[in-house]
Amino acid sequence: MSGGMTMSSLMVIGGDQLGNIPDKLKALGFDDVLHISGRKTQMVKRDIPEGVDLILVLTDFINHNIAKKIKAKASKQNIPICYSKRSWCTIYQTLNTNQDACRTCPFLKEGNCHLN
Repeated sequence: MSGGMTMSSLMVIGGDQLGNIPDKLKALGFDDVLHISGRKTQMVKRDIPEGVDLILVLTDFINHNIAKKIKAKASKQNIPICYSKRSWCTIYQTLNTNQDACRTCPFLKEGNCHLN
C-alpha cells in the first residue's frame, strides 16, 4: 500500500467470530474494521457509529429484525450496505462486485483498483 492512501471504515454485522476476516479486510485497504455480532435483539437500538463508510452484513449469522433495522438506518445515513455469507471467498466477491462498495473502496479512490 502506498503512503497517504485514504482508508475506509467498514462495519461488519453478523458472525460470532470472524477469524482472520478482519485482517484480510485490512489487507484490502479497510483501515478500521468494526464488528458487531448481530444476534441479540438489543442491537436494534444501537446507532451506526459516525465515520462508517460501508456496512457488510453477514447474512448467515444475523437476526432478521436487526438486518432490517440496519438497512433502514444505513439508508437514512446514506451509508452503502452489502450482504454476504461469512466465507472469505463470498465476502471478497461481494466487495468486488457491489457498486456501493466500489464507490467507497480506498484503492479506487487512489486509482489502484485491480478491477479497472
